[in-house]
Amino acid sequence: MNTLSEKCAVTGIGETAYVRGSGKSVTALQMEASLTAIADAGLSPRDIDGIIPYANNEVVAEDFATNFGLEDLRFSATTPLGGASSVAALQAAAMAIITGVANHVLIPLGRNGYSQTRVGMRMQQLPQFRLVGEYEMPSGAVAPAQFYAPMARRHMELYGTTSQQFGRIAVNTRENALKNDNAIMKKPLTLEEHQSSRMISEPFRLFDCCLESDGGAAVVVSSTERARDLKQKPVTIMGVAEGHPDSPSAISQRPDLTTLGLAKAAPRAFAMAGVGHDDIDVAEIYDCFTYTVLCQLEDLGFCKKGEGGPFIDDGHIDPGGKLPINTHGGLLSQAHIIGLNHVVELVRQLRGQGGEAQVADAEVGLVTGYGDMGDGSVAIMRGA
Repeated sequence: MNTLSEKCAVTGIGETAYVRGSGKSVTALQMEASLTAIADAGLSPRDIDGIIPYANNEVVAEDFATNFGLEDLRFSATTPLGGASSVAALQAAAMAIITGVANHVLIPLGRNGYSQTRVGMRMQQLPQFRLVGEYEMPSGAVAPAQFYAPMARRHMELYGTTSQQFGRIAVNTRENALKNDNAIMKKPLTLEEHQSSRMISEPFRLFDCCLESDGGAAVVVSSTERARDLKQKPVTIMGVAEGHPDSPSAISQRPDLTTLGLAKAAPRAFAMAGVGHDDIDVAEIYDCFTYTVLCQLEDLGFCKKGEGGPFIDDGHIDPGGKLPINTHGGLLSQAHIIGLNHVVELVRQLRGQGGEAQVADAEVGLVTGYGDMGDGSVAIMRGA
């Protein structure tokens, strides 16, 4: 389990401005974020010899080879796990580096989710989309909120979870976004406003749903040995894993709607990292919907299944709580960059560069991804 542990580090991070209507192509957004990440690491574009672009995107590794003038691109891959892709890419990058295939792997991601390809359209481009054609779509479910709403409702029926508990996640995330200059949502949100917002797909209200946004993010992964000679304080990857949900792939047909693939990945990541839950100082939890945050907290093991609501009520995820989450504002209030902005934020926190949202004495942190039919990924990282 320790093969990958602390052999690699995130050495560079980059983001564009997150906006509604970028006026730029997806290619341009990715190049901009990537050049920022490469410079942040103290590297040049030609130092990059591995690239893991987002699978469901028109930009491929060859675009970077052409634009950056790469003469020795040795490794390219994709991790087609939807929102779990970005964190899963950290695992693939680490494997490429420790086996000697590549030295510096770039993980770029950009999207015009507001101005061009909305989530409903993006879902229809995924290979997994055919899985909902037989069961979900005939009943009128064509968008993510409709796919995941039954999961949330089942949790509420089994465990007494409430809409107010979902709302507290949204309010907390918005509070964090107010501290972030590069966040789209800059208006405070109250629990009362959450509860009075319009219903999207019961039990999801408007503020239970993530943003549609434009922007790009990128990270560079290098060996820990090389990282020591680079520009930034390295943030080492202690443990990383991916997991997939139980069969069948159609969400509505699973015997257990309340457990995600993350429940399989989390024990492996914690075992690889050699740390416990009390060692985690900050967590960036994939938040396409408020319910998925609550469910992941349970599947990660921070509380038992069914106890996510009380865990949130007790203030554990709030600033100053035992597990501050989504310090940048997350997909709910910063931007939907398919979770790579979560990785960027965790690195920033572990470098001590979190600005007004910095978690005091943050040394070990965790970031998750959640894929479109329940895939999960998790990485545990430590600042040097």
